[in-house]
Amino acid sequence: MINYTKADLNRLDEIIKLRLDFLREDVGPQTPEDEATMKAQLEVYFKNHLNRDCFVFTAVENETIISIAFLLILEKPANPRFLHGRIGNIMNVYTVPQKRRQGIAGNVIKQIIEFGKTQNLDFLDLKAAPMGYPLYKKLGFDDADNRCKGMVYRC
Repeated sequence: MINYTKADLNRLDEIIKLRLDFLREDVGPQTPEDEATMKAQLEVYFKNHLNRDCFVFTAVENETIISIAFLLILEKPANPRFLHGRIGNIMNVYTVPQKRRQGIAGNVIKQIIEFGKTQNLDFLDLKAAPMGYPLYKKLGFDDADNRCKGMVYRC
């Protein structure tokens, strides 16, 4: 039986492990030094943010997390596109390889959607990898129609 729930700090080691597993698949292997740095940062980050402005939604089977997704709640000055100034950013959607394509990640995302409705959020956004894009479309996500081009500056 699979249980869907929000994680707490009792699951910190598993959350960090799955975040690093996600990153290995998403961007490739890291040096041991970089991975140790990320692990230390993630430990501090989750201790400061978990269940405050970062929520971790999970699917648990046999006491082990098999699927996970993060929801970051961001508060910004309101504008016509988000009147309440609160948006949810979904990230790090990951299911262990042997449990993929069974609807588990979809159920984790449904948890986030329902939770988001209780948090006075204007919308949920995410960046869809090609593998997840069909799932998000099926769940009702639309392609972003942004007149501005996203950009980054690396400090």
